[in-house]
Amino acid sequence: MTSGTDILDAVVIGAGWAGLGVSHALSQRGLRHRVLERGRIGETWRTQRWDSFRINTPNSQTVMPGDTYVGPDPDGAMTSDEFVALLEDYAGRHGLPVETGTPVTDLVASDGLFRLALPRGPLWARNVVIASSNQNCPSRPPFSALLPPEVQQIDASAYRNASGLDSGAVLVVGSAQSGGQIAEDLVQAGRTVFLATSRVGRLPRMYRGRHISVWMVLSGLIDVTRREILQQGPIPGRPLTGALHTISLQSLSAQGVVLLGRLTGVDDGRLSFSDDAEEHIRLGDEGSARVRSQIDEFIARNGIDAPEAEPDPAEVIGALLPNPPVRSIDLAARGITTVIWCTGFRGDFGWVCVPNVLDTQGQPLHENGFAGVPGVYFAGLPFAISRRSGTILAIAEEAALLVEDIQHRLDTCL
Repeated sequence: MTSGTDILDAVVIGAGWAGLGVSHALSQRGLRHRVLERGRIGETWRTQRWDSFRINTPNSQTVMPGDTYVGPDPDGAMTSDEFVALLEDYAGRHGLPVETGTPVTDLVASDGLFRLALPRGPLWARNVVIASSNQNCPSRPPFSALLPPEVQQIDASAYRNASGLDSGAVLVVGSAQSGGQIAEDLVQAGRTVFLATSRVGRLPRMYRGRHISVWMVLSGLIDVTRREILQQGPIPGRPLTGALHTISLQSLSAQGVVLLGRLTGVDDGRLSFSDDAEEHIRLGDEGSARVRSQIDEFIARNGIDAPEAEPDPAEVIGALLPNPPVRSIDLAARGITTVIWCTGFRGDFGWVCVPNVLDTQGQPLHENGFAGVPGVYFAGLPFAISRRSGTILAIAEEAALLVEDIQHRLDTCL
């Protein structure tokens, strides 16, 4: 055990937008804390994004707590480098106590405190906010191990550009944000691209004169709660959205991407697919139409002066589907040399050794970001409270909620 003067009020783990947002809220209350970052500020944004990547929220909304956007392009989209620069500037302007190159290798509870094992030695805190994300470790289906060894396999987080891949055709598996954007990046670079589609929604980029994300906030659609979403079924993946223009499965097909159904298995170099690509297109169209209709109702209900909707080329273009549908592919015969897995992520929390904080899969157990163990919190998790959660749009409100509880614990326990 260490002396009382060495015990911090809180430790934040992770220096991305979530961790820095919590640090700012802690600093506003004058609470003694540190932000521990395994790499550099915004490490995941530096190392797990492709070259043409852009932030999906518009510039006007890509702001940290207390900041506002001032610039000539409110509907534009930042590159990952620009976003990292924003985070570094924010930490510097506010003097946030970030320690980079400081991985936490062990977190345990002891006598009402928390001990964090660091390379330089242990650190003690009364509260811990885990803001290291549950979206930084790629997940692949088990049958990925059955692909021939000569086929290059990478995850979305490792993709950079078409020139970094082996020559030949590419199969992209998964058609949410990463899959759709990477497929477009590849086909525009002249590659032959096959896309194994999936059940995922879709959103237009602009609608009735404003960015779709702006309408989602104004209308309250982004604030649908986690509980309400779960009443309709499992938490869905983020919809396919283009950062610079609308992307749809049909617009990808018009550019030459070969649309396939869901990948179902691998057997001796042959891949099998469901016959559901057309269903996936319809699902995306219906999701987009539903959101546009809800926005129309919001505009009418509030008497908002907004321009009439104009046809979006990516939404009105017809789909070009293989006829008959492709149900099986021989990788060698099709010249497919690379498979890019865009099949989701999970978090790496193996260093968390506090009981009742993680589930049997090693992922966070929480309610609105509050772990089952008092003094342990999660920040920045998708759908933690609402649809807004997991985006930069949520961190000011969610950080305030967590820090309010931290302050209450300190006031009542000390």
